[in-house]
Amino acid sequence: MMEQYLAIKEAHADCLLFYRMGDFYELFFQDAVEAATALDITLTKRGQHDGEEIPMCGVPVHAHEAYLSRLIRKGFRVAVCEQMEDPAEAKRRGSKAVVKREVIRIVTPGTLTEDQLLDSRTNNYLAALADAAGGLGLAWLDVSTGDFQVESLQVDRLSAALGRVEPSELLLPDRLLARSEIAEALADWKARLAPLPGTRFDSENARTRLEGLYEVGTLSGFGDFDRAELSAAGALVDYLELTQKGRLPRLAPPRRPGEGGRAVMEIDAATRRNLELTRAMDGGRRGSLLATIDRTVTGAGARLLASRLSAPLTDPQALTARLDAVAFLLAEEGLRQDLRASLKACPDMERALSRLSLGRGSARDLAAVRAGLAVASELQRLLTDPAVQPCPAEVRACAERLGGLQELRSELERALVADPPGLLRDGGFVAAGYSGDLDELKGLRDESRRLIAGLQARYVEATGIASLKVKHNNVLGYFIEVSASNAGKVPTGPDSPFVHRQTLASATRFSTVELSELEQKILSAADRALALEVEIFEALCARVLQEGDQVAGAARALAEIDVTASLASLARSEDWCRPQVEDSDRFVIEGGRHPVVEAALRAEQGGPFVANDCDLSDEQRLWLVTGPNMAGKSTFLRQNALIALLAQIGSFVPARQAVIGTVDRLFSRVGAADDLARGRSTFMVEMVETAAILNQAGPRALVILDEIGRGTATFDGLSIAWACVEHLHEVNRSRALFATHYHELTRLSATLPALTCHAMRVKEWQGEVVFLHEVGPGAADRSYGIHVAKLAGLPAAAVARAEAVLEKLEQGEQAGALSRLADDLPLFSAAARQVAPAGEARGPDPLEEVLEAVNPDELTPKEALDLLYRLRALLSEAARA
Repeated sequence: MMEQYLAIKEAHADCLLFYRMGDFYELFFQDAVEAATALDITLTKRGQHDGEEIPMCGVPVHAHEAYLSRLIRKGFRVAVCEQMEDPAEAKRRGSKAVVKREVIRIVTPGTLTEDQLLDSRTNNYLAALADAAGGLGLAWLDVSTGDFQVESLQVDRLSAALGRVEPSELLLPDRLLARSEIAEALADWKARLAPLPGTRFDSENARTRLEGLYEVGTLSGFGDFDRAELSAAGALVDYLELTQKGRLPRLAPPRRPGEGGRAVMEIDAATRRNLELTRAMDGGRRGSLLATIDRTVTGAGARLLASRLSAPLTDPQALTARLDAVAFLLAEEGLRQDLRASLKACPDMERALSRLSLGRGSARDLAAVRAGLAVASELQRLLTDPAVQPCPAEVRACAERLGGLQELRSELERALVADPPGLLRDGGFVAAGYSGDLDELKGLRDESRRLIAGLQARYVEATGIASLKVKHNNVLGYFIEVSASNAGKVPTGPDSPFVHRQTLASATRFSTVELSELEQKILSAADRALALEVEIFEALCARVLQEGDQVAGAARALAEIDVTASLASLARSEDWCRPQVEDSDRFVIEGGRHPVVEAALRAEQGGPFVANDCDLSDEQRLWLVTGPNMAGKSTFLRQNALIALLAQIGSFVPARQAVIGTVDRLFSRVGAADDLARGRSTFMVEMVETAAILNQAGPRALVILDEIGRGTATFDGLSIAWACVEHLHEVNRSRALFATHYHELTRLSATLPALTCHAMRVKEWQGEVVFLHEVGPGAADRSYGIHVAKLAGLPAAAVARAEAVLEKLEQGEQAGALSRLADDLPLFSAAARQVAPAGEARGPDPLEEVLEAVNPDELTPKEALDLLYRLRALLSEAARA
């Protein structure tokens, strides 16, 4: 057995080997050591190899998926080795024969299909990057759904593309890692890289492989793909054949991103992170834009919404069609509620279909297809009801794809029981009446079991032993068991039908010829019934896969209706408006709000969100926004970016009115973070992200920049910010929001005609600052940073000193003021003495006591002069103390 294990392990040296032994997957040697540590399970030993004990651990087969999930998340690849024959068959070859075993699949992060290993609301992409003819090609597919996409790109857009796809595993030729510019773009994806020999990325082999997969003579019907794209797509299919041991899932024909090959808004990784599109800053889903807007009721709908949010369209015509569909379901409230109620009962047809195509499905997957087709039929009925006003084109197209599968649905309804078991080996999933032969075998099996019960009653009567039982186990089969004290009452002579089988401490076991014959009938009937059920299952799978493209089309239509209905529900509940999306440079928002912040305020039962306008028309395409911290500058910047993004996925937006000229690229440089792994300080990260914006943004881009230059010396930072504003205005000519504390930048409005100054409004009241969170024309005169520091809990002495320093700096030339302040440091200690520590009562001040006792109206000139000398003496004493 160990010889067999070592041979299989040698062929899969880069994987942990799950070696099937009965009811367990066992791991040996170093695999066992690593798996026991990763899974926190017991490490044992079994036998010896080369004179040393063999480390061993194992996981039960029935629960192996939970362990697989943990190993995959920790970065392991797992080869699953199954027993390919029954142990009884091996024994017939000889007493020392080993059960045949083969690796049936290699489990990697990008090839998962099981529901238990996947997030139902997120796609799991396997991607490949290839180079050919001077260009790069990126292809990605979701094995669990069959979605397959490909695009051509340049190195400077690689990071943005990977941020959009978020692959769980990225294949690439090992030679690409030697190219510094590509290695830099892949730095954030190191843990997910799977370098392969360059021979697996040959473009001509890829073309042949893809043509064979889709049984076509040319791929031109799917698109005009270049060599790099073909190379990447072919490498994916080759990798699937390798990991799935020759069995491929049902894959849709490759397509370019964006529905119908339409262009999509490009968003780099830093912008996705800054805007928290699908994940919040802590890495979780909660607090992200996706979590805030997701009202879908199906897993497929949630995945489609996330996909649209990752790749917003730039085609106004396509977006208008989506918005028409949302507006239709917003107006038809009764229809929308009926659609969503029906969709809640819809299982994940896409993933069930993929498992069936890989030979990894069960009767429950067939039942999922049956239930999904039933929902599709119901939705088609609702959408074609004469009482409903005519549907817009987008909804009508979905309704058409929901039909045409009545025969398949009817057969599945006749063939399957209402709630099939999860394992094929359990049988019992074919409904009564579907197969006469199966019903006959089941009847024989069940009748035989009733005969067993009859035999037991007869044996009880014949022996007079009321406790006599007919039992079964896998070793003895059926047997008669009586207690040890009753064993003598069972006749065992030559004329007796009872034959002794086994004596235990507490019981004795017997058999009869009649019982043995009946056992053979039962086993034969049960085995033949199970074999026939498996045949029926395979025939039903073949029937479903024959209609696979149409089933997948219906599943996609259900997801699209789910997304459209969810966006309509969102617009209704949040009072969002329909944006006007057009092919222009306009960007006009009236009463815009931040969707995530507004939802958080509502959840915390806080005050209403303060809405603000934003107009980046051509004559004022660059806004310079000043104002204090805590006043809402960053929120204002982000909300406008999110409104544009929502409009370009076909959603209503949080505003009173919105006109969006489509944005082709979205850039955000907000917040501070370092990248110590690559040796980058916070300021270096800021400059790298700013450089990417200034090098790539064009007239149709939308740029939001916050506090550029604040991570370095004052004059350096001001100079950098000044140059960035000029570059955005003169070179990039993008629509942009530039927030800053450098009030000196407002002077640029005199020389840059498309730059306008806006400020966050505040109000001072009785020595306190009130943030109004409103944006208005003009420039802020102060940043109120000391006030924010006070709110944050800075010690009172430090606050007092900061106010004194600020006052001196504001009186004149900064360098001279700083020099004088350095010579005047004792002032700080005096301030510290005058300000009591937090929570500590301050003693009486002698100066205050004297002044409180004085009535100025009653003082004579001589007394007033004496009082002045006395106060000066007290002040001197305080200074010496």
